[in-house]
Amino acid sequence: MARPDLSIRQLLADGSVTSRTELARQLGVSASTASAWVGQLIAEGVVVEDGALASQGGRPRRRLRLTQPAGHLLVVDLGGHHARVGVADLRGDITEVVTAEVVIGQGPVAVLDALHEVVTHLEAHGPTLAVGLALPGPVQPDGSVRLPSRMPGWAGYPVRQAAMERFGAPVVVENDANAMALGEHRSQFGSHGHSITVKAGTAIGSGIIVDGQLYRGATSASGDVTHTWVEAAGPRPCTCGKLGCLETIASGAGIVSRLREQGSRVDSTADVLALTADGDPIATTMIRTAGAHLGEVLSPVVSFFNPDALFLTGGLAASQHFVSAVRARIYDGCHPLMTEALRIEAASLGPDAGLHGMALLAAAEAEAAR
Repeated sequence: MARPDLSIRQLLADGSVTSRTELARQLGVSASTASAWVGQLIAEGVVVEDGALASQGGRPRRRLRLTQPAGHLLVVDLGGHHARVGVADLRGDITEVVTAEVVIGQGPVAVLDALHEVVTHLEAHGPTLAVGLALPGPVQPDGSVRLPSRMPGWAGYPVRQAAMERFGAPVVVENDANAMALGEHRSQFGSHGHSITVKAGTAIGSGIIVDGQLYRGATSASGDVTHTWVEAAGPRPCTCGKLGCLETIASGAGIVSRLREQGSRVDSTADVLALTADGDPIATTMIRTAGAHLGEVLSPVVSFFNPDALFLTGGLAASQHFVSAVRARIYDGCHPLMTEALRIEAASLGPDAGLHGMALLAAAEAEAAR
């Protein structure tokens, strides 16, 4: 059997495997075959084996990693009105992060121009090996966006190809919730386990991890719960053109809209959180109610999927009122077997979860291009 060099490099680059045992399992080969391949790659200078992994019984395992070529990765998590931009190495470690004002509604050409300007001021050494770009919309396998709700001018635009031309490096494009899910899961569980990460910000999205790997679904739209119909939303119009979507009552944008109807001067999720911090009863009640509605939609998902963890990120996850309401509704709506070991908590990586996920994907893209 020929040694599958590309598969091995990509598995190591995105963190799917960190030991000879895991490599054998992922490739479906014997432990002796995987060990022989690793020995050959070490001799060729492609792989190094250093450090120790936690023992699962028996001899301690050595950590596998790729040798580090000169250069860096660029990673971007694009939101509605700002972008988190970072520099990472091929291990996926983030070395610098900046936040820049970038308005996604200006369209892809203007946004890519703005991002290119931002990265020119970063402390990056050597060539750009790959770029990872997370977008707040349904990303297709070709790197374009299909049927976005809050991204005017982006539908069908060849984002991946245009970014490759702009940055002069391989580019991987992914949905932002998927990127957050991958980053948070790998930091918590490594390449094993099952989890859901929900981004509750201006809109609501989620990413699903099955046995340590991203699950994207048949049309690359898995986890898009924001447009789930909920009775409590009534006839409220949604950005997708439908009525009664979860987004209209459980997202940051939905809460802002409802507070404005009651005379509050708010423009963003941050403004809503500021009101709750000041003890505003209306804003606090709306955030708790939003969390309960999200928990109601997620309860059947948890019952069907039975994950190890449900992580919450995005602006609303900064509110303990919101997190507690989600947790309470899921505990109330699911069988005890589904929740007895279930972790429901704010993501540990916070706003950088998406950057960590994109660093893993960009590292794999860089390895594929070597």
